[in-house]
Amino acid sequence: MNITFLLNGETVELADIDPTATLLDWLREDRGLTGTKEGCNEGDCGACTVMVTDVDGHKALNSCILFLPQLHGKAVRTVEGARGPNGEAHPVQQAMVDLHGSQCGFCTPGFVMSMVASHANGATDHDTQLAGNLCRCTGYAPIIRAAKTAEAEPTPKWITDDRSFSCSQIPRGEAAGQRAEPPFLPNSADELASLFAEHPSATLVAGATDVGLWVTKQLRDLDPVIFLNRCDDLKEITITDTEARFGAMVDMNRMGEALADLHPSYAEMIRRYASVQVRHAATVGGNIANGSPIGDNPPALIALDATLHLRKGDARRSIPLEEFFIDYGKQDRAPGEFVEAVSFLRQPDRLKAYKLSKRFDQDISAVCGCFNVTVSDGTVTQARIAFGGMAGIPKRATHVEAALIGKPWTRETVAAALPYFAEDYSPLTDMRASAIYRLETAKAMLERYFLEDQGEITNVLEVSA
Repeated sequence: MNITFLLNGETVELADIDPTATLLDWLREDRGLTGTKEGCNEGDCGACTVMVTDVDGHKALNSCILFLPQLHGKAVRTVEGARGPNGEAHPVQQAMVDLHGSQCGFCTPGFVMSMVASHANGATDHDTQLAGNLCRCTGYAPIIRAAKTAEAEPTPKWITDDRSFSCSQIPRGEAAGQRAEPPFLPNSADELASLFAEHPSATLVAGATDVGLWVTKQLRDLDPVIFLNRCDDLKEITITDTEARFGAMVDMNRMGEALADLHPSYAEMIRRYASVQVRHAATVGGNIANGSPIGDNPPALIALDATLHLRKGDARRSIPLEEFFIDYGKQDRAPGEFVEAVSFLRQPDRLKAYKLSKRFDQDISAVCGCFNVTVSDGTVTQARIAFGGMAGIPKRATHVEAALIGKPWTRETVAAALPYFAEDYSPLTDMRASAIYRLETAKAMLERYFLEDQGEITNVLEVSA
C-alpha cells in the first residue's frame, strides 16, 4: 500500500508500508520526531497527541493507535511542526512559555498539540478539550491560563495552509496503492461491500480506537485489513422531520454535535465518552459492531428504538438494534457483512442518559443507564429502558418497563418498579463495580429520571447538605 500525506508542511510519500504500523512508532523510529511521546500506548494518556487535518477540519488524535493508512490524503502536525517554517512560535507555545505552563515535560507536547488543534477550531471549553491529556502532576492551572491567553491570537498561516492540502485531489484507486490484494483502502461503501464479501475474514478498521489496542497491547496480526477512512459516504448524517440517520463512519464528536438539539442528555453523555482525541477517531458503527457490553452508545440507541442497517455485497437488511446483540461476544452479523448505518425516528425528547464511572472524564462506564418514558395524562404509556454494564450485552429492562406501563407516573409507581431490576439483570462483580452496587445504582438512576422529570435539579458534580 502506498500513501501520501503532509507532515509538518512537507509532502510524504510512503510505499509498501506495514498497514498496522502506528504513526507514533513511525514518527519516533523513522523520522526521529521524538517530541511525540509514548505513554500508555492505548489512547488514554494523551502524551502522543498530534493534530490531523482533513476536509472536516483540525483534529487532535492519539498517534499511538493511529495506523499510517488512516493518514492518506491528510495533513499531520507534531509538536515540532507547531512552530512556523522560520521558527516562529505558535501562540499556544508562546503562552505556555510566558505563563510557565509546563509539568515535568513528558506530557507537555501532547498538551500543546491538543491546544493547537482546539485553537485552530476556536474551541474555548479548555477543560473538555484537555480531558484526554491526563497528566495533572503540576502546572495544570497555568496550562489553562495559557489556553485562555492564546484564544485571542489568530491561527497561524502554516496551520491554516494544512486545510488546503487536505482538500486537494489525492490519487485514488491504483495510484493510491489500492491493489487486488490486501491491505485495502476502499473509497466508497460499494467498494467496501465488494472487498469484504470477497475477503470476509478481513479486519475492518474504522477509527482503530479498539482495534489499535489489538496491535499495541495484544500484538495481534490483523492481516488482511480493510481501512474504512476513505469511505466518505459512510460519514453522512441525515436528519429529516421524521428520522435521524448516522453513517457507520460518523465520529463521536460529530454525532454528539448532531444530537445536541435532538437529545441533549445523550449529547452530554457523549461528551464524557472517552476524550476529544478518541471521539475524533471513534465511530458510531465501530462502537456498535464490537459488541461491547459496556459501550455507551447502544443503551441510548436502544432506548430510542434505533434500527441497525447492515450490508453484505449488494444485499441490505435492517433489524432493531437490540436484536443485534445475541450474547457476550456474539452479534447478528454474517461473515462479510458490515454495519452501514444506524437510525431512529424523530420523537419528543424524553431521553435521559446516565453514565456512571469512577472518573467523570474519560473513563469506562461501570453502569450506563438510558431512560425513555412517555407519559400521557399522568399515565405511563410507553417505556424503553436500556443499560450497559449490567449484562453480557446491552440489554433492556423489560420487567421494569412492564411495571411502569399503564401505571400513574408517581413516586409510588417508581418505587414499586425498583425490585424488578433484579429480574432483568444479574450483573457481574469486577474491577469497576460490584454486582450489588450495579443493581443499586440502576435503581437510583430510575429514581433520578423521575425526579428530573418532576423538575428537580440534580447535578452529580455538586454536593450539598
